[in-house]
Parts: sequence; C-alpha cells; structure tokens
Amino acid sequence: MIRTVSRVLAAAAVAALHPVLPASAQQMASLGLDLPELRVLGRFDPNVRKATAIVNGDIITDTDVEQRLALVLLANQGGRISDEEREILRLQVLRNLIDEKLQIQEAAQHDVRVPEAEVEQAFRRVAANFRQSPEEFEAFLRAGGTSPASIKQQIRGELAWGRLLRKRVEPFINVGDDEVTAIIRRLEQSRGATEYRVGEILLSATEETLPQTLADARRIVEQIRRGASFVAYARQFSEASTAAVGGDLGWVRAEQLSPALAPVVSALPRGAVSDPVVVPGGVAIVAVVDQRQVLSADPGDAQLSLKQLTIPFPEGISEAAARRLAASVQERTQAMGGCGRVDAVAKELGAEVVSNDQIRMRDLPAPLQEIMRRMPVGGATPPFGSQDEGLRVLVLCGRDDPPAQARLPSADEIYGQLTDQRVNSAARRYLRDLRRDAVVEYR
Repeated sequence: MIRTVSRVLAAAAVAALHPVLPASAQQMASLGLDLPELRVLGRFDPNVRKATAIVNGDIITDTDVEQRLALVLLANQGGRISDEEREILRLQVLRNLIDEKLQIQEAAQHDVRVPEAEVEQAFRRVAANFRQSPEEFEAFLRAGGTSPASIKQQIRGELAWGRLLRKRVEPFINVGDDEVTAIIRRLEQSRGATEYRVGEILLSATEETLPQTLADARRIVEQIRRGASFVAYARQFSEASTAAVGGDLGWVRAEQLSPALAPVVSALPRGAVSDPVVVPGGVAIVAVVDQRQVLSADPGDAQLSLKQLTIPFPEGISEAAARRLAASVQERTQAMGGCGRVDAVAKELGAEVVSNDQIRMRDLPAPLQEIMRRMPVGGATPPFGSQDEGLRVLVLCGRDDPPAQARLPSADEIYGQLTDQRVNSAARRYLRDLRRDAVVEYR
C-alpha cells in the first residue's frame, strides 16, 4: 500500500513540473469531484523556498529561518519542544534574522567588511568549543538539520556589527578618569563583598511590544530551566553586545548592575536563572554562573584531589532495587575511612576507580560544589548518577586552598567595562532606529 501511494505521489509531482497540464472534467468526476476542466500555468518546484521576508530588498528565505531555528533546537536538548513552542521560536528567529540583515546592511553602507578568513577562524573557535574539528562540527550541524553556512552568516553579522560599533559608536563614548577612580575606591572599600559571574540575555522592547517580549522571555527561561543552553540562547536571541560571547558579562558586583537587576542577581543562588526582568529599553534574563568574594580567597579556585568510584546498575533494575543499592553503597563509602581504602572498597563493590589531582572546585556542578565546600578531606559524597551511567561517589583526598586575590582590577579594565556598558546601550538605540526606518515585506 505504501509503495502504491508513493508511486501516485511521484506521478503527481512529475506532472506538476510541466508548464501546462490539461485535466478533463471526466477525470475529476471519476474522483468524485465536480471541477471544471483546468490548466496549471507555471512551474511548481517543491525544492524552491519562497521568501519569508524581504528586508530593504534583501531576501530571507524559509530555508534561512528553518536552518537558524535548527541551531536553537540543537541547544535545546535535541529540539524536544512542542509544535506550538516551535512556531513561537520560529517567529522569534525570523525577527532576529531581520535584525541581522539590518546590521549587515548598515555595516556595508559604512564600508565595514568582514574577511572570510576571519569568519572561518571564528567558526573553528566555535567548533573547538564543542570539542570537535571543523569537519566534525559541519557534520554535526547537518545532522541537526542546519548548515555551516547558517552559523557562518550569524558569525559574519556579529563581526560586522561589532566593527561598525567600534567605528561609529565607540569613539563618541566618554568615560571620565574620575568615574574610574571612584569605582576603584569603592572596590577597595568593599573587600570581602560578593562578586558574581553573570550571564545576560537582553530582548529590546517598546511600550507597545513589551507584553509580547515578556512572553518570549518567559518561554526562553522555561527552556533553559529544562536544560537548554543559556549560552546558545544568548548567542541566538540576545540583543546585548555580549551575545557574541554567549551573554557573559564577566565578574561584577551587584551595585555595578542596573537598579532593576542588582537585587535579582544578589538573590539568585549559584547556577540559577532569573525570571524575566523589565529594564530600560527591554527585558533581561540573568544567570549567576558563579560567586566569589572581592579581594578575598576564592573557595571556587581550590584545587581538589579526587577519586571517583563508579558502580554500574544491573540491567533492568527496578527503582526500589536501585535505591537499596544506593543506600548500601553510601553506607560502605561513608564508613571506609578515607582515600587509603578506596581501592579495597571498590573491589568489594565491583566499582571502577578514576583519580584526578587537578580538579578546580568551580569546575564541578553547583550541587557538588556545595557538598565539597563542607566536606572534610577523606570524606565521600552521597551516591549520585543515573540508570545509564551508574552510581558515582567522589572521595576527597586533598584540597589546596587558593591565596587571597592580590590586586584590584586595573584602571584600564574598569574603563573597558564602563565603555562596553555604554556602547551596549547606544547599540540598542542604533538598532531600534534601523528597525524604524527599514522597509520589510513579509511573504
């Protein structure tokens, strides 16, 4: 039956490629349809994608949108989202592609060009972030329904916009020496205060578009909390200048942030993502990647010596049996008396042992960091893991605590941060004006 249907569809497709296709009323009647005799004029090619939007004369095709959407879905646990969410994301991707066209057009208007060698170099860096060669990364993208050309176009837009801002915006940004001096003085006075490693996603909005932008932001937060990559969403959707680096704001103190964001960041635990926050000019989403104390020893930089025991689950084990096994493993590892007996206990449990003497505290997942901060040398974590990966236990064999930070940020570093903040604000206004003056036709 399937082969028959396929042959019928194939015949219909071949017929549709002919410029003029006669069809008799008798043939239509035989199908139970009362249609007049007709002729199909023109060609139909299902492989040709129609324009989705035309931006000042430049076309964005349906293929462009689908391939860029696939980039987002690759970062979203393989694209496991509902059809409704997919359509909403698709509209958001289209808006971002329109902005990208406007940015590239404006850069070209001011003789800003990005050499292909720089695009290729940036593509290799992105591939390296995925721990893949460029060839492996290209195959990974194609397998995910997108293409190297799509991500390279995004890179090209980011580089062109960045160069344009350096040429036309940054020279007119002023940061006074007195501002830098005041920040250094406040840093000296705030020794021991908390600093945050912050990620940001900024969606611009006007008073009229704010409700829709808030709804879009809530969907992004929901996807990230389900396990999607904050960095990938920042690259695809954020309109801040930090989008090119995955939204990374670097280390900041709460008082360096806007009044709307300071209390939000202060209240977030390490590894958490905020709800959408209305800020001047739009909506922000922030994540606290890490925390440390200003000019104090940072526990996150402690060097750990660990041994990991891995105990596989028997195939088909029930949840109740898995819990009993975990309880038994915990009882044995908590009572083993330190690293000296790890190998003997592992042999009894049928566990594999892996040692590592160069693990930084901050490189562990946030829940494990909290356990390790309170755990004495020789202690063992509670068992953790999954049915596929088995039970795991980490044993702390040693810890080298870091020295206190020796210096304040330099004046040049503070100057650069203030400049970036002001360029970012000016860039949002610049893009807003480009949108206002653009001619965009939707098809």
